[in-house]
Parts: sequence; C-alpha cells; structure tokens
Amino acid sequence: MDTKELLKKVRKIEIKTRRLSDHIFGGEYHSTFKGRGMTFSEVRQYQFGDDVRSIDWNVTARYNEPYVKVFEEERELTMMLMVDVSGSELFGTTKQFKKEVITEISATLAFSALQNNDKVGLILFSDEVELFIPPKKGKSHILRIIRELLEFSPQSSKTNLSEALKFLTNVMKKKAIVFVLSDFIADDYDNTLRIVGNKHDVTGIRVYDEREESMPNLGMVQMQDAETGVLELVNTQSKKVRYAYGEFHNNKVAYFHDSFTKSGSGVIHCRVDESYVKKLLAYFKRRG
Repeated sequence: MDTKELLKKVRKIEIKTRRLSDHIFGGEYHSTFKGRGMTFSEVRQYQFGDDVRSIDWNVTARYNEPYVKVFEEERELTMMLMVDVSGSELFGTTKQFKKEVITEISATLAFSALQNNDKVGLILFSDEVELFIPPKKGKSHILRIIRELLEFSPQSSKTNLSEALKFLTNVMKKKAIVFVLSDFIADDYDNTLRIVGNKHDVTGIRVYDEREESMPNLGMVQMQDAETGVLELVNTQSKKVRYAYGEFHNNKVAYFHDSFTKSGSGVIHCRVDESYVKKLLAYFKRRG
C-alpha cells in the first residue's frame, strides 16, 4: 500500500469512526469508565442546596460567611487496545475481513478516549508481541494507531494471547481500560487473564464470521489453516466433519466466555455482518 492510498484509508476510517465517537459513544464511554476518584478543585461561597458536609470551616471562619469545598472527578484514564494480528483475522465471507471490523472498532474506541482526554496505547500480537505503542494523548497519536492497524505486517501468523497478556502486565503498572480484540481461536489464557483482570478493567471483543459457526455442504474442498499454512482436502459432505467443525467453534466460544466472565471481565460478541455500533452501545449502557 503506497502512502497516498494509506492516508486515504486512514482519513476514511477517521471520518466514519470519529463521527460515531463524537455523537454516540463519547457520553456512553464517559459514564461507563469512571475516573480514579475525586480531587479538590476550589472553594466557593455556600449556595442554597449545597451539602453542609462540604463546608470548609477554616475558610468560613476566616471570612465570617460559609464557604464550601468543590471537588471534581479525576478523569484521566488510560486505554490499551490489544489487537490480534494473526493469520485468522484475514478471513471474511461477506463484505469485510475480521481485521477490517477490528480496525474500525479500535478506531471508534480510541476516538472516544480522545474525546474524554484519555491516553491510548496499542499492543499488536500474534504468538508474540509484534508492536507496542505506549499510551499518549492527541489526535496525531490516534491517527498513528489507525495507520499501524491498517498497514502493519506481522512476523508470525500464529496466536498466543497469554504471552500478550503477560506483556501487558509488565508494561502497565497502573490500572487501565483494556480492550482485547480477536476471534479468540486460542487456548490456555484463562490463568493469565485472571491475573490481568484483577488489576485492569478488561473487555474481550470477539469478532467472527458466520462461516466459522458452521461449515456449508460444498463437497470436497481444499482448505488452508490461516495460522499454520497447512493445506487439507476436506469432505464437507460428511455430517461428522461438519459436526466436528461446529463443535470446535462452540468450544472456543465457551472457553472465551467462561475465561473472561470468571476473571471479572466483560465480553462482546460481534459478527462481521452485524452492527458493531449496536453491540458497543448495548455493552456501554449495561455497564453504565
């Protein structure tokens, strides 16, 4: 992808996702993810209806009229986007690949954080951490994240979510809002996730294609594993084969759901041909 085409794609995603974050998600994001507490702002004269418990007695005594302490929410938060860039994300049988939907969701979340003056960081992972962008504020920083999501070419096509979660634990010492975006065709991450969930506010966003739920009857078909590159001739006419395929998907979904809920983390399931806008809004409203 040349620079001109890349900038055009970045701009297209910015226009679409920023409009969503400005008009839909900004307020929902703010109410869902609270600040770290209340900090002292100023004192002002007492007004009718003020809580008497907020009276600053020292200032009141000095000026011989009641003054109250004003507190405001310590709003600044840090959002970490953990994005799966393994080979299975380059799959899609409708209008978009899973990777494209993940990029749009990530951009929408990042602009929502920007609108609330929060920092945003990025971890791209396969079976290793491929790229780490430390959290920062600002529009130019968000646009850099979008460029990486669009253009980055991973070294590996495999997946190891546990390694990425361990990396997050090492680099993020303070509590963060963490969104993990993947199809979650992975194993053995429940224990690591439990540790991360105790420290951070974690949400798993599972993005998947309808053809991953069930295999159509197409006769003998040559298929390739996107993560290992192995080619196999598959008899899709076989009910046993189609059943095993469906069970594999169901087991991965169950493991994802159980691992995240048991760790105290949130879950969102989003099929590529469905509206991720509705899914995110419903999740924010449930939490808010």
